[in-house]
Amino acid sequence: MLDESPPATLDAIGCLDDEDIYLDLAALDLAAADRADPDLATPIAMMEALSNRLDRGVTAATDRAEALSALLAGREGFRGAREDYDSPANADLISVLERRRGLPVALSILYVALARRAGWQAHVLGLPGHVLMALGSGIPGGEPVVIDPFDHGALVDTGFIPTAHASARLGNRETLVRLVMNQITRAEAGGNGDRALTLLRRLTRVAPAMPQLWWERARLEQAAGNLDAARDALAAMGETTRDPVLIRRIMAARRMLSTLSGRH
Repeated sequence: MLDESPPATLDAIGCLDDEDIYLDLAALDLAAADRADPDLATPIAMMEALSNRLDRGVTAATDRAEALSALLAGREGFRGAREDYDSPANADLISVLERRRGLPVALSILYVALARRAGWQAHVLGLPGHVLMALGSGIPGGEPVVIDPFDHGALVDTGFIPTAHASARLGNRETLVRLVMNQITRAEAGGNGDRALTLLRRLTRVAPAMPQLWWERARLEQAAGNLDAARDALAAMGETTRDPVLIRRIMAARRMLSTLSGRH
């Protein structure tokens, strides 16, 4: 077995087509995996209540963006977690809803989820070192507007975002990966390899077709001394790709693990 009793909800997310993933609910499921007795009814009810307070009659993207920012940043006080940026709570959507602050990707998930609940087109934008969100217009031919949820919902000059945001747009699964990778990176940097491995095991359930996640999981399994699990992760990685370069890399890593196993 590659993992020990992973939450069934995470397995279900891994089986969904990207467009069928409810971004906020999936992020809540990932947060719930850290809790012994999670209460998801409360944050889900909060999301629904916030969405119901949006003015759904506006059609211009700028008006929609202003309505969204006025609600979340203005009346509700959601903001970027500048004073404790590296806290794991800032990438945990349950905690973000409770504390009213979080990382750019977590806040962008919140903004996008509320916009979608209102029937508006919205996407997360992944840029080097930052995450924003794009909000579409209900007017034919209307230009989308970009919001920075971390900066009090400020509207962003889109001139620096490549190809009208298309190349920066993140899918739902990519967004979840970026959310959790924030926690993994910080756990590793803090010397907590066990925590990083736990999170990476969850990610390979949510995004089983991403070969790089399996590679990272194999690396962490090996570092933890789980050589059989590392080999299994590499085998799973091999099922996700036909890239000859990656396949050679996998084979070399498996040979190395076999050599290490023979030394024990």
